[in-house]
Amino acid sequence: MMTARGRGRGGWQQADLPSADDAQAWFTGRLPDGWFTGAPEITCDRDEIVVVGELPALDTEHPDTDAGRADAAAAESGRISRFREETREARIEIARQAETRYRRKVAWGARLGGTTELFTTISVPVMTRLRQPERLVLDTLVDAGVARSRSDALSWSVRLVGRHADEWLAELRSAMARVDDLRAQGPS
Repeated sequence: MMTARGRGRGGWQQADLPSADDAQAWFTGRLPDGWFTGAPEITCDRDEIVVVGELPALDTEHPDTDAGRADAAAAESGRISRFREETREARIEIARQAETRYRRKVAWGARLGGTTELFTTISVPVMTRLRQPERLVLDTLVDAGVARSRSDALSWSVRLVGRHADEWLAELRSAMARVDDLRAQGPS
């Protein structure tokens, strides 16, 4: 989850934010019974908390055909849309409370079968400096039609790395949390 790390010299300081280490427990306790089939998946960063829950299964069965799968996807999307509309006021109130507590925006999502939809997530600009070899990678993605712009190519690259490096990133996050724990135990 969240850790207290700074970026140094006049930059943004994550330590200025309240910890979101208890966000999973807080949302699990705060959400109305029956919204989700289990505890929601909570993902936090310094800007946003995303809450995604599994909706109860649909009562219909779909044959294992292309048409059946298309019907299932449409039914799942429709059920997620209904959940979004029916819970809007309550979600706004819960998000308002969480935003006050954690000083981060809250976004919501729902999962049903093979369909996952996120509602009102934020897009945060990120500035970076790249040397020519890295810019050439982005330009190749743009020239090949994989991405519309360098910004889109960078976003695509981050998603690709994230998908293929989940285990390594999880290990890195665990190591960073351990370093933060050790720093907290150090002398004042």
